Amino acid sequence: MSRFSRILSVAAVGLAAAAPLALAPPALAQDAPEGAPEELVIGITAFLSGPASVFGEPAQAAADMLIEELNAAGGVAGVPLRALYVDEGAGGEHVLSEYRRLVQEEGVDAMFASISSGNCNQVAPLAEDLQMLNIMWDCGTQRIFEEADYRYVFRTQAHATPEMLATVLYLLRTKPDFQTIAVVNQDYAWGRDSWNIFLTALQALKPDVEVVAELFPAFGSPDYSAEISRLSALRPDVVLSTAWGGDLDTFVLQSAQRGLMDISTFVLPLAESSLERLGTDLPEGVIVGGRGDHYFLHPEKVGDADYDAFVAAFREQTGAFPIYPVFHVAQALSALEGAYLGAIEANGGAWPDREQVVDAMAGLTFAGLGREVMIREDNQGLEDQLVGTTVHDDAYDFAVLDNMMIFDAEDVTTPVGAESVSWLSTLGPEMLELEVDSFSHTGP
Repeated sequence: MSRFSRILSVAAVGLAAAAPLALAPPALAQDAPEGAPEELVIGITAFLSGPASVFGEPAQAAADMLIEELNAAGGVAGVPLRALYVDEGAGGEHVLSEYRRLVQEEGVDAMFASISSGNCNQVAPLAEDLQMLNIMWDCGTQRIFEEADYRYVFRTQAHATPEMLATVLYLLRTKPDFQTIAVVNQDYAWGRDSWNIFLTALQALKPDVEVVAELFPAFGSPDYSAEISRLSALRPDVVLSTAWGGDLDTFVLQSAQRGLMDISTFVLPLAESSLERLGTDLPEGVIVGGRGDHYFLHPEKVGDADYDAFVAAFREQTGAFPIYPVFHVAQALSALEGAYLGAIEANGGAWPDREQVVDAMAGLTFAGLGREVMIREDNQGLEDQLVGTTVHDDAYDFAVLDNMMIFDAEDVTTPVGAESVSWLSTLGPEMLELEVDSFSHTGP
């Protein structure tokens, strides 16, 4: 059994006593159950070209490493796993056509889709129509399970609301006296939706805050001179950007070069993935989120032999430390394996059909490379959120995180049946008193 899939419990089928999968060496791998196929095949959509490939390529590398390890240990209950990839960089129409092809012609057993929130919005109803188990392994839109009910679609990580709310709470705990804020976000659905979520939570908890600028440059903009000039004149206490990838890197580099980061506190909820790329150009004092509890120096995981071995192996293979898409794909693989093991148990030890695997996803509790995640009744994963502040450490040639806080998923995730913005608008001061696990860079 595999290191990455530490199954803690499967509430729906009673596997609470399942052992950590890292403990079973290849020699102990079991024979495949009755009725098992020769292999399990999954399709994974990810950005493998274009600027967003900074997310997809590390995720593909991690998936290949973890699948190789899983198969070396006997596969999923004795059945080897194989992945087929779809490049989201080729556009949404390509994703949909390839999704159909993999399901209808290749006969995949499950799909992992997608990174793009726009693709997830299109894939979810398609998966339902095709009755295909679909794990949304990375996309952030909160709308999926708030606007529709699905049987075959699950998300094995959080969505934008807990990611933004945790960042707001961290900001208010560490910089409670700020008075003004500005936003610079990419001009498309994610940029505007994430700002709406962030601002709604902020205004509920700090109603006297003043928004001095809302700037939405074009997606993929190479030049932020106009935005930086305006912000330099306005001098907001806080500058928020939920941008990601090359856009975020460019905005941060140009802001640092022109001194804007010396004027305002920057809050970057998705910047965990940019730390290594930005190097020492990212100054100290920047608030950074990890889209979950994802960070290669995870304060609870560093020192764990399996975790350290994966980080070292990933860096040796790719030349970089793992970032949040790596952790997200590990969680998706862990959930898939957990669902199959649970369905086999519920099926009296025989190989399950797809409907039984889908049934086993409900209530699944699993862990990838971080804290455990639970799939609740609306198919949404509950994932804790890590936020910290950048510092410079001689051991690294890029900024790392200090003063880290990990927020419990149930505290910061929209309740089942609620709509995120409406729920956030009702938040009161008790949110600022939540118990939070806190850590420094050197330890608890």
